[in-house]
Amino acid sequence: MSREQQAVARARKAFETGRSKSLEYRILQLKNLQRLFTERQSAVSDAIKKDLNKSEVGTQLYETLGLEGELSLAIKKLKEWAAPRPVEKNLMTISDTVYVKPEPLGVVLIIGAWNYPWAVTIQPLIGAIAAGNAAVVKPSEVCVHTAKAMEDLLPLYIDKELYPVVTGGVPETQELLRQRFDHIFYTGNSMVGKLIMEAAAKHLTPVTLELGGKSPCYIDKDCDLSIACRRVAWGKYTNCGQTCIAPDYILCEPSIQDRVIEEVTKSIKEFYTDNPKTCPDYGRIINQRHFKRIMNMLEDSTIAEGGDNDESDSFIAPTILRDVKPEAKVMQEEIFGPLLPILPVNGLDEAIKFINKGEKPLALYVFSSDKKVIKRMTDETSSGGLLANDCLVHYSVSSLPFGGVGNSGMGCYHGKFSFDQLSHLRSCLIKQLKMEGVNSMRYPPHTLKKLGWMPRGFISVSKSTHSRYLYFT
Repeated sequence: MSREQQAVARARKAFETGRSKSLEYRILQLKNLQRLFTERQSAVSDAIKKDLNKSEVGTQLYETLGLEGELSLAIKKLKEWAAPRPVEKNLMTISDTVYVKPEPLGVVLIIGAWNYPWAVTIQPLIGAIAAGNAAVVKPSEVCVHTAKAMEDLLPLYIDKELYPVVTGGVPETQELLRQRFDHIFYTGNSMVGKLIMEAAAKHLTPVTLELGGKSPCYIDKDCDLSIACRRVAWGKYTNCGQTCIAPDYILCEPSIQDRVIEEVTKSIKEFYTDNPKTCPDYGRIINQRHFKRIMNMLEDSTIAEGGDNDESDSFIAPTILRDVKPEAKVMQEEIFGPLLPILPVNGLDEAIKFINKGEKPLALYVFSSDKKVIKRMTDETSSGGLLANDCLVHYSVSSLPFGGVGNSGMGCYHGKFSFDQLSHLRSCLIKQLKMEGVNSMRYPPHTLKKLGWMPRGFISVSKSTHSRYLYFT
């Protein structure tokens, strides 16, 4: 039996003991996770520093503070989330007990990503624990030091049988995907997402796919360009552009392109100084393969600002590209790096048309002082999330579902949405063995007289030339 098989078998056996169903036990595990981030903050930060050159403050801001907030919310609200949920009844069930009961799914596989390795791996784990599941945690092997830190630290704080950590690369992940799970939660790119879904289909395992795509950013000429570009620069260059909801490219009218370049450049210098390479708040590309992939995108575009790079240090400076064509290399896939292409368009209509020609993005950004512009972008496009006049911050709102649509993913999480996503919402109706006379109208033989006794709303009768159907509501 492989190491991966053993981990799944242990998790399944631990789940079958029933201990994860206890709300007290779930809360204990969540509180232990809280202690991990309090007591081991330096170990968490050191590993991320080695992997992505994130500063300790940056790690707290973009990784652990959000997790601590999610943990506090889950601990506070768990009894409410897990309680039976009464629902409306119809006349035939008016004397019955009818409710939805959240139940654990079983054993969940969580496959994390490398760009925010703690945030996107532990956040679904919080949901899995809160919902009463066992969970096999597979951190991304690309973040070598963080994966090792998870492997070492998680078993010290939470039940190592219920929540084993499995490290390794593609072979180990493939072996995990051969096992039977009750849910698979994957964060990463759409190409791998398709492979995850294909593997899950063999066992009819449901999946949550948190993917990505090219998130557009439309800047209207009638807005405060200084503030808009400052927020776009922050959203784009945070984590060296390696953010699934980073604004991928800008759409704006030609008349404001120079001003946009000027304002974004000004913000780059404000955030990262005149020499981003020495700035502690500016990260690095995760590895050489991604460095070369990003640099290759520059070949047929015009650099307006930046472009400096150092392959030995995996460094690419914040870069702006001007007058980019739709057929340019940088527009053919998600950039996932610090390149910001600007595509001139002739107004809102052309911007909406261009956005709708592509795959549905994970996020869509619009900057405008005109509510009509924002409303049109909201009503006439589709995306996982939409933000007006800011970037990224919707990820921090636990009461908003975070997830994609179409090619950018399926399913959602954060806060109660994580709990529901990783629960089976079981429909329950409890009836007493009384009042049988009321039920006689539903038993054969069926007659028009009995049909007349039926309360409206219990059934509807649809007539067609071929047959009559009863639709129970």
